[in-house]
Amino acid sequence: MSDVDRISRDVIDLAIRIHRQLGPGLLESVYETVLAAKLRERGYDVQRQYPVDFEFEGTHFDAAFRLDLLIDGQFIVEMKSTEQLSRVHAKQLLTYLRLTKQPVGLLINFGGETLKEGVRRLVNSYDPSASFAPLREI
Repeated sequence: MSDVDRISRDVIDLAIRIHRQLGPGLLESVYETVLAAKLRERGYDVQRQYPVDFEFEGTHFDAAFRLDLLIDGQFIVEMKSTEQLSRVHAKQLLTYLRLTKQPVGLLINFGGETLKEGVRRLVNSYDPSASFAPLREI
């Protein structure tokens, strides 16, 4: 099993447990805080609200956007707490994957009755044409 598959499995397992115990309806930041803490307990390096720089047409943009969770420097989790996911949420994560040159990420919505409908694993298959800074340690 690859690192990405192991991370994905552990994130989904913990997210389901958190959703079952806390239920829907809390702010996204609450689920983010709890999931990050539980992942750290399992030995992962977890960065919350990780700032990402990028360049576009020769202009550098510092901390242009933030990843909800970056796990072991290679796996992105975008979290929502809404009644249901929309296409724009998946597009947001796909853009983050593309801009950070990461292969896989999870989109998790804690706002639904069950988490089953609220988990999407997305794969970056885009070949970027712009230049982006690699992820950095903070």
